[in-house]
Amino acid sequence: MYFDRKTCFLTKTAGRRPRAPHGKGPGSPSDEPPGEGGPDEATAYIAESVAELARIARRHRLDLLGYLLELAQMEAEERVRLRGKRNLS
Repeated sequence: MYFDRKTCFLTKTAGRRPRAPHGKGPGSPSDEPPGEGGPDEATAYIAESVAELARIARRHRLDLLGYLLELAQMEAEERVRLRGKRNLS
């Protein structure tokens, strides 16, 4: 599954990851539409999104999934915190 930001829903890809258009590898500058922000904004967005998913998992008693999502949230929040410290120095 992958998240399609343009249509805001999950799509199943039959066990395969979506392929990048020909000539554009992952991480190429043209992958990110203008105005989408950089790694800092992406990390903050991921932290917020994963926190909401963790709450949903816990509400439905999906404890292991909730735990794993909380770990992902903590990792993202730590990266945001460390990037903020570097930007201050």
